[in-house]
Amino acid sequence: MSLIKSISGIRGTIGGRPGEGLSPLDVVKFTAAYAKFIAKSTPVKSRTIVVGRDARLSGEMVDKLVVATLMGMGFDVINIGPASTPTTEIAVTGEGACGGIILTASHNPKQWNALKLLNHKGEFLNAEEGAEVLAIAAADDYTFAEVDDLGHEFVNNTYNRRHIDSVLALPLVDVEAIRKANFTVAVDAVNSVGGVIIPQLLRALGVENVIELNCEATGKFAHTPEPIPENLTQIADLMKEGKADVGFVVDPDVDRLAIVMENGEMFVEEYTLVAVADYVLSHTPGATVSNLSSSRALRDVTRAHGCNYSASAVGEVNVVTEMKRTGAVIGGEGNGGVIYPELHYGRDALVGVALFLTLMAKSGKKVTELKAGYPPYAIAKNKIELTPEINVDAILEAVKQKFAAEEITDIDGVKIDFADKWVHLRKSNTEPIIRIYSEASTMEQAEELANQIKAVINSLV
Repeated sequence: MSLIKSISGIRGTIGGRPGEGLSPLDVVKFTAAYAKFIAKSTPVKSRTIVVGRDARLSGEMVDKLVVATLMGMGFDVINIGPASTPTTEIAVTGEGACGGIILTASHNPKQWNALKLLNHKGEFLNAEEGAEVLAIAAADDYTFAEVDDLGHEFVNNTYNRRHIDSVLALPLVDVEAIRKANFTVAVDAVNSVGGVIIPQLLRALGVENVIELNCEATGKFAHTPEPIPENLTQIADLMKEGKADVGFVVDPDVDRLAIVMENGEMFVEEYTLVAVADYVLSHTPGATVSNLSSSRALRDVTRAHGCNYSASAVGEVNVVTEMKRTGAVIGGEGNGGVIYPELHYGRDALVGVALFLTLMAKSGKKVTELKAGYPPYAIAKNKIELTPEINVDAILEAVKQKFAAEEITDIDGVKIDFADKWVHLRKSNTEPIIRIYSEASTMEQAEELANQIKAVINSLV
């Protein structure tokens, strides 16, 4: 069993003894701690918290525990039921709520679930705020409401439609152009909430020909849910048969978007943001942001538009912070996470789908043709396992000193930028490993760079 308590939320495997997995007692404990944190810190007067969940098998059980706990802490609950992460984020501001909890373990397998915690803006708590929630939980420092002060639950099933309508209303989403293009679109939603909202969005955008794969929101994932190539053979095979112009794949909570080209090859998750940013910048020039482990292609495309790019530490909350600092018009993460502040500050696959289809329609290009127009990079993802007694921070510092002649960024681990490639080393928060992401013009060169860095680390160990 696993229970991972981090600043980004509480995730774990369902079952087991308290403290060893995400047991009902753990759900209640961390929900109560979050409720106390919100009560003492929120700047809004509302005593309402929004709850939404993905379709995984444990969702209904965890939902009942979370809702009852929030009511027990004296909060009213707007329960929007099965909904995507970005839909839940939008609902927080739509309801004028003081916070929100999303019940999803994102791309983790079916035995996992999680509590993802939002503030009154529908954005994830930052590191300091998350740490305070964990401290409250560790001390069991919360008090439940007296009987006359209990909260109430209100069900609101309108937010899928409201989310779709807000996407359609974006100035850069051209519904008429998409309709006229008469696209056939394939969708793989891994049997979660994306299977409901993505087809609804496509039809609202004027796409009449939608091929649905794994779009029944049963929570019985048809394949490993992370939208990476090795898990997407079904939709890739369909695309190879020439049955669709583009394929879209989302993870269980619909904040990541992977694209499959008309020939069955992957567009590559890193390039979801690159393509969308290219379209946005061509109409609304401005700054862009991605995290340190995302492709250099976004920087290249941004500079080609005469605009400024900057990088943040890894993590959505860090990307959002940097986007606000720079006034970025588009940003996100290389895992297919598009953040478009014109709508809201959260990774949103619906926005990605609508903007990408508009790009296709207006350009008149096939997906393979679009991909060919972007800088060619390949990212290799490796790790080195270390024994717990090894000082990872000291190793990272030594690597930093060894490559001091190169461009170094150390806001999140150590990133070394060479003229034609880069490598980013980060220590894991949950296990004694160093993650090594490297990028170059080809996968062979990226792997070679990673192996060079591994050799340096092994010599230091």
